[in-house]
Amino acid sequence: MTLNKEKIVRSVMERVGFKPRRKSPQLFLFPELDRTFLGRKRAGEIVDSLFEKIKGALSRGEDVRIARFGVFHAKFRWARKGRNPQTGETIILRSNRTVRFRASPKLREKINSVGRGG
Repeated sequence: MTLNKEKIVRSVMERVGFKPRRKSPQLFLFPELDRTFLGRKRAGEIVDSLFEKIKGALSRGEDVRIARFGVFHAKFRWARKGRNPQTGETIILRSNRTVRFRASPKLREKINSVGRGG
C-alpha cells in the first residue's frame, strides 16, 4: 500500500475533531456526537500547509525533525564527474541539493518488529 496525499487528508478528516463550545441537550443523550470533524477541503489545506512548511525549511537549508518519525536533512552535493551508461561518455554532473531522511530509533524499531510478529 502506498501512502499518498489523498490518504493523509482522509486520515486527518477522520481523526481530527473539535469539541463544541456549548453542549446541546442531544449531546448528553449521544456522547459520540460530541465532536465536529473537519471537511475534506479544510483537511487538505492543513496537509498542504504542513508540506509547504517542510519544503520551506528544507529550501532554507534547515533540518526538519518530526518526533518519533525522523529527520529530513537538505544536503549539498558538489559537482562531480559522471558517466552516461548508454554511450560511456564522461559528463560533468552539476552541484545540487538533495533531501536525505534518517529514521528515528522508534520508527526503525517498529519497522523491524513488523516482520517478527510485533
